[in-house]
Amino acid sequence: MTGTPIPAPARTGTIPFRGHSTWFRITGGQAATLPPLVVLHGGPGALHDYTLRFADLASPARAVIHYDQLGCGRSTHLPEKGPDFWTVELFLAELDNLLTHLGIAGGYHLLGQSWGGMLGAEHAVRQPAGLRSLVIANSPPSMKLWVQEANRLRADLPAEVQATLLAHEAAGTTGSAEYEAATAVFYARHVCRVQPYPPEVQASFAGISADPTVYFTMNGPSEFHCTGTLKHWSIIDRLGRIQAPTLLISGRHDEATPTVVQPFADGIKGARWRIFEESSHMPHVEQTAECLAEIAAFLAGNE
Repeated sequence: MTGTPIPAPARTGTIPFRGHSTWFRITGGQAATLPPLVVLHGGPGALHDYTLRFADLASPARAVIHYDQLGCGRSTHLPEKGPDFWTVELFLAELDNLLTHLGIAGGYHLLGQSWGGMLGAEHAVRQPAGLRSLVIANSPPSMKLWVQEANRLRADLPAEVQATLLAHEAAGTTGSAEYEAATAVFYARHVCRVQPYPPEVQASFAGISADPTVYFTMNGPSEFHCTGTLKHWSIIDRLGRIQAPTLLISGRHDEATPTVVQPFADGIKGARWRIFEESSHMPHVEQTAECLAEIAAFLAGNE
C-alpha cells in the first residue's frame, strides 16, 4: 500500500480542551457498526501526519480517528508553557476529552505509536470500560531502557558520527546543522528506512522543527539523547493492570529493540507480539501492507 494515496477524511474539526483546542480527523465510519480506532501519534509533539497510513484501516463500518495532541500540528500551540504544564496527565486528560466529545468512550480501539504507545499504555492501566483493545507500536515501557538500547545502537554508528554526536551533546549545541546531519545517520537506520522520507513523515519532522516545545521539553533534542521530563518515566511495574487485549508491534531494526519491548510482552497478560523483519521504527510506513493486515486481523478478533 505504500505509495498509494492516503484516504481523504470524512470529517475534520476541533474540540475545546481547557481553554485550548484539539484538532481531529475522522476517516470512514459513515455507516459505523464497529468500534472506531483512535490513533495516538508519537514525539511527543510529532504531529499526526506520519501515522496517516493507519487511515487505510478505515471503512464505512469503522472510523479511524487521528488527532494532533496539544502543542503541535493543527491543535493549539503553547510555546510559552514549561515542564510543569507538559505532563503525561495532561495528555491523558486530552484523550479522555476527545473520547467523550466524539461520543465513543463506550467502545473504541486504541493504537499508540512510539510515545503514543506509552500514552496508550498509561490509558490502559486505568482499565477504562470502553477500551476494546490496545495496539502498542514501537514503544518503550521505560525511558531508562530506551536510552540504554539507544546507546548500544549508537556504538555501531561510524566513529566520526559518534564523535560528532558526543561533541555537540557535551557542548550543548544540539541545534547545529552538523548535529542534525549526524542524527540523520541514526534515523535512517533505526527510525525510518524508507529514504527519502514519504511526505507525511517529512511533515511530522518539519512540525517538530517548526515548534519543538513539547518534544524538547518532554524528550530532548533527539530520539536518543533524552534530557526531558520523561527521562525517568516507566510503566513496567504497572503493566499487570492492563486488561485489554494487546498487540505489540516493532521492527527488527527498530530503536525500540526487542530488549526494549520485552517488558510489555512479559507484563501484559496474553499480549501478542509481531516483529517486522524489514522495518525499523515505522513498520506502517516501511512494510505497510503486512503491518496493516496484522492490525486489521487483531481488531477483527476483538470487536
